[in-house]
Amino acid sequence: MRKLRWTALVAVLAMVLAACGGGGSATTTAGDGATPTTEGGADTTPTTGGETTDTGGDEAPEGDPIVFASSLPLTGEFSITGAKHRDGYQFCVDEINARGGLLGRPVELLVEDNRSDTEVIVTQMERFINVDQADVLLGTFSSLLGFPASTVAEQNNMIYPMPSSAALRVWERGYQHIFYFQALPGEYTGKAILDTLAHYNEQGIVEEMPQTAAVVYADDFFAASIATGLVGGEVEIPDTGEVISLAPGFLAENDIELVLEEVWPVGYTDWITMANSIRTADADMLIVSSASVDEVIALVQALQTVGYSPDVLYTAQGAQSEFQAALGDAAEGILIHSVWSPLANFEGELGGEPYTNADFVNNYTEAHGTPPDEDEAIPFAVCQGVEQAIRATGTTDNLQLSEWLHSRTPEEPVRTILGDFVWNEKGLAEGKSFLVNQWQNGELEFVYPVGEFEGTVDLIHPKPEW
Repeated sequence: MRKLRWTALVAVLAMVLAACGGGGSATTTAGDGATPTTEGGADTTPTTGGETTDTGGDEAPEGDPIVFASSLPLTGEFSITGAKHRDGYQFCVDEINARGGLLGRPVELLVEDNRSDTEVIVTQMERFINVDQADVLLGTFSSLLGFPASTVAEQNNMIYPMPSSAALRVWERGYQHIFYFQALPGEYTGKAILDTLAHYNEQGIVEEMPQTAAVVYADDFFAASIATGLVGGEVEIPDTGEVISLAPGFLAENDIELVLEEVWPVGYTDWITMANSIRTADADMLIVSSASVDEVIALVQALQTVGYSPDVLYTAQGAQSEFQAALGDAAEGILIHSVWSPLANFEGELGGEPYTNADFVNNYTEAHGTPPDEDEAIPFAVCQGVEQAIRATGTTDNLQLSEWLHSRTPEEPVRTILGDFVWNEKGLAEGKSFLVNQWQNGELEFVYPVGEFEGTVDLIHPKPEW
């Protein structure tokens, strides 16, 4: 179970070059608040533009639009996060157009629902490139979907900036045109949680570090990547024969005994059985890793039912407002990693002018009536980076965009609401680290690293009983 399971995608990747046509539904908007047009007969979720910020003075963009295209999971197991990614992309397009567009032209967002299906995303990517002739592709959500999608982009010499797809195997294939708009690969995520506990142990807030841990996770790239780093498993890189060992794992390095490791398959619903296995293990610390917030919610509710409440509970999904709304008081004390916080004083850029994280929070809240969370912020930053590349190069030629993105330096980075980005030759961000948050009194509070931003609060430990 410690090895990531990827063989199911081999058949999908074999179809990439032959893939064509539709598969799913499409929504197109130019970010002007107009009613979106829908193609195809499948169910679709309209891309909502909302209101834009009036910057004043900028002339309305004219001419043929610059088309950004993204295949996102608007239905299926990743639907909550997929819809938020769509909204983040759309809001960025709205803000670009409110500032006069890009290269004097309007920007249009084309979104298709891949239904959380790897075969569908392959056909949609081919359609974007060969039929819709999109200028730029914007990344999808989840490593499961990003793995084949990035292959299509790479084979067509198009950049694929990715808001998700954390699994290390995505980044070890020698691809030249993928760029990660997060921190470290998923395999290294768990270290941030243990570092948080160690810091508060030194402060006396965590009286004793966990002695035992249970790790349960979904059978997908992202979820398994986090588990692999914690338990010290291996990562097989497809088509290379390379195997990366992560032994002994972050749990062992912190003298924490692994007492349960269990993986659930795609489509799993027997959460009470899983919860009973976890209760029997009776670990001090529980790690729940999934790319689906729905799965995490279902398992936490099952844990409540069987009466198991660990001292430390870390879930790889749960920063969304829907998480707290579904769980209520049961969310209290749950730890979540992130790369964004509304409190972070990151200074980005849009339209050649400063556009800070505070600007994003304020403008998004004004346009939508509700504040954004991380799953809107990350795709906004992806779009922000693409906008800077096109503006800097004066073209949508993807090879030139790729070269420009690779040439960023700490002195001249891409500047986003997630902070500055500079990438190595693999497309992984350099000098980035995870933030750690905890649900406290119905709010997602920023608990680590301490002192980096204003608004840090102390960790609650142990997690309150349900």
